[in-house]
Amino acid sequence: MAKSPGAPPNANSGETKAQILERAEREKVKFLRLQFTDILGTVKNVEIPDRQFEEALDGKIMFDGSSIEGFVRIEESDMYLRPDLSTFRLFPWPGTTGENVARIICDIFTPDGQPFIGDSRACLKKVIAMAAARGYAMNAGPEAEFFLFQTKDGVPTTETHDGASYFDLSPVDQGEDVRREIVLALEAMGFHVEAAHHEVAPGQHEIDFRYDDVLTTADSISTFRFVVKNIAIRNGLHATFMPKPIYGINGSGMHTHMSLFSGGTNVFHDAKAEWQLSETCLNYIGGILRHAKGFCAITNPLVNSYKRLVPGYEAPTNIAWSEKNRSPLVRVPASRGTGTRIELRMPDPSCNPYLALAVMLRSGLDGIEHKIDPGPPINKNIYKMSHRERRHLRIDELPGNLSEALDELEQDDLVRETLGDHLFGHFVAAKREEWLDYIKHVSPWEIDRYLGMY
Repeated sequence: MAKSPGAPPNANSGETKAQILERAEREKVKFLRLQFTDILGTVKNVEIPDRQFEEALDGKIMFDGSSIEGFVRIEESDMYLRPDLSTFRLFPWPGTTGENVARIICDIFTPDGQPFIGDSRACLKKVIAMAAARGYAMNAGPEAEFFLFQTKDGVPTTETHDGASYFDLSPVDQGEDVRREIVLALEAMGFHVEAAHHEVAPGQHEIDFRYDDVLTTADSISTFRFVVKNIAIRNGLHATFMPKPIYGINGSGMHTHMSLFSGGTNVFHDAKAEWQLSETCLNYIGGILRHAKGFCAITNPLVNSYKRLVPGYEAPTNIAWSEKNRSPLVRVPASRGTGTRIELRMPDPSCNPYLALAVMLRSGLDGIEHKIDPGPPINKNIYKMSHRERRHLRIDELPGNLSEALDELEQDDLVRETLGDHLFGHFVAAKREEWLDYIKHVSPWEIDRYLGMY
């Protein structure tokens, strides 16, 4: 993150409606996908033919919100898709019938012209505006990990396509060609890819793209997941962002780097301060630590998320910070100056990126506003500490499962306020239902453990 963020290759942030229409005609784009995200982070879209492009770019395309998870009741279902013109991109592969297809990311509006309170992108934009009112602009950079698995008769399995480990090369890592194809597709869509490599577990990969302003980053995460899955399918593989698909090996995280700028200056850096970290940075960390339990259900939203957040697999379970080691929740990488940033290590790639970034930013701002002290850095390996030593250092722990995380979410007024009643209510209801469905099931582990014994 030390480099200053410029416009990505092929970016079109300055394109007008007329220029987009001209480009679509020149590139022979036949279909346009009007893309948006539901409350649970699933990408949805309405696809329209070229004769409706102009109407779509004017925000006049409607859809039935009652059919989307957690949106509205059937009697108030009409919603308008208002496109963000800066997000127009051509897919680097043709549609199933050979025509060129593009996408544009949309905000959701009600028929009376108001932003829809259940739109997670609008939730993030609200927090961005709050930061801007305080003179801050947030940059974020994710490190999203994923697995590539083989399929059998078109059905995903958990059989890996390689036996490689961290940074291995082919022929051990058979996913190298697939990763390269993903990188090329991402760059064609305007991404600035900085690194691509094999991760620790067999079949596990990571592709890092350059940090950007927080809204662009959230859009990019959604696009990234779509591209990875699409390229995997084209190569006969299944890509999953499930946090912990296989017992006994590392899960997939989405470490998120964050920094605040004001007037082009990184306000996290103070050359004269201890660790060269400003009071603003330390307070931001304090806010993250204060609300981590409260927003854990947002950044780690699945029953399966908490199979990753266990000791022994490099995932953080303890609420602390350090400027040296990787065992606490928050790490401060060594780079200083413009590149000063913090790294939150708990999120996983199954989250809704708009809501996750919204609650992270809002928590940090709360820390700045209330001058929350994060305490001293914990530079010893927390994984090797005893329970008594952790308690002595007042190191708290993240929730142990989704139900506990939802309890903490319901008790955190700041996170609830950030989401708003609509998003909060529908998210909690959906996740409570998920948890109840989970605890009804009898797992193979229970059969193996108890059937013969009792």
